[in-house]
Amino acid sequence: MTASPLIDTLGRLERSRDALRVAVDLVPPALRDRALDADRWSVAGVLEHLALVEERNTALLTAGIALAQGTTATPETAGAERLPTTIETMLADRSARRSAPEHFHPQGLAWDAAWARAEAARASLRRLLEEVDPELATRVVHTHPRFGALSVSQWGQFLAAHEARHAEQVREIAAQIAGQATA
Repeated sequence: MTASPLIDTLGRLERSRDALRVAVDLVPPALRDRALDADRWSVAGVLEHLALVEERNTALLTAGIALAQGTTATPETAGAERLPTTIETMLADRSARRSAPEHFHPQGLAWDAAWARAEAARASLRRLLEEVDPELATRVVHTHPRFGALSVSQWGQFLAAHEARHAEQVREIAAQIAGQATA
């Protein structure tokens, strides 16, 4: 049985993926592999980045859950259910660029391969969240280098907010392309 925070988390992930798909569809397929500036990612690069982030974090969360199986909660391991709104607000704010760690930089997949990889990564994350014991979803924590310790449930919400940030980036790419076409 999935607990309420996990239902909310799964819903957030579904909504962020839907928004990403809509944003990607705004960019003509022939232009999804092309970066508009040398220091910016293409749509394909954004998709590959999202896949890399979800793959790595799903693997880390899976390992944490495996280690926690059969243990009892302690004050040191008790996590929270909801992602703090301050983190969501910070992720949504695109006024300042952020640099991803090198291991999360895209390596050049074509957009369709990057989309397939992002979909596979999402399926793995969904499976994890659907199958995890709800108690473990709030007790197992993994530390984000900037935001600190987040529970499994919070990580799912973080990944949805992260994807929403990048969906906005893809919409910005689409607007730039549209602006170039009318210029």
